[in-house]
Amino acid sequence: MNFLSGVAHWFTSSANWDGPSGIIARAISQIELSAVVIAVAALIGIGIGFALGHSGHGGFLAVNAANAARAVPSLALLTLLVCWPVISLKGDGFYASSIALVALAVPPILTNAYVAMREVDPEVIEAAKAVGMSSWQRFLRVEVPLAMPLTAAGLRTAAVEVVATSTLAAYVTYNDLGIFIFAGLNTNDTVESFSGAVLVAALAGCTDVVFMILYRLVAPGGRHRLPSRVRQASRQLARAV
Repeated sequence: MNFLSGVAHWFTSSANWDGPSGIIARAISQIELSAVVIAVAALIGIGIGFALGHSGHGGFLAVNAANAARAVPSLALLTLLVCWPVISLKGDGFYASSIALVALAVPPILTNAYVAMREVDPEVIEAAKAVGMSSWQRFLRVEVPLAMPLTAAGLRTAAVEVVATSTLAAYVTYNDLGIFIFAGLNTNDTVESFSGAVLVAALAGCTDVVFMILYRLVAPGGRHRLPSRVRQASRQLARAV
């Protein structure tokens, strides 16, 4: 009961909420870091995954290389980056943390984007060709809409991982929620470290809900977002087969 009452007191203390070292300020910092990382990772992962999936070349090597990169511990990579003054001396740990987290986020996004693009129904692509669409038009108006649901699922996985792992940024003095966890561990204050972990879990849960909503927005896209002439041609090809 003493532990639980201590946690309740920690969360209700205004000193833990106000100022640059408060919960709100540190949560905003963690959201900012995570948002930048997810945006950069999405640009890299979706771009490469879609390009390779569309072309059908080099995908196996790229996906396996990306998955192999997931075996590298984020903390180990972060430590290596901190040892490089050009990066460690800038942004109060923001740049080093961003690079390490982008390396964590790219593999699931790239893998899902590539697989999603490769799993587009060939009959639909043939229907797009039949109505006179160019390769670029087929990519943008047919393949991308069909690939978006699985791609969004990979983005959701990566986003939750990034938010949960971004607490490691506190290891390089970045002012996010991870500071509470590290400070509690350093001073043997289980209440502070537990409370910090609860905050991180809550933020990761909120992130999952946001991206679940995004997934539900794009998941029904599929064939309903295809041009009507492509849908008609696809149905005609299906009946012919």
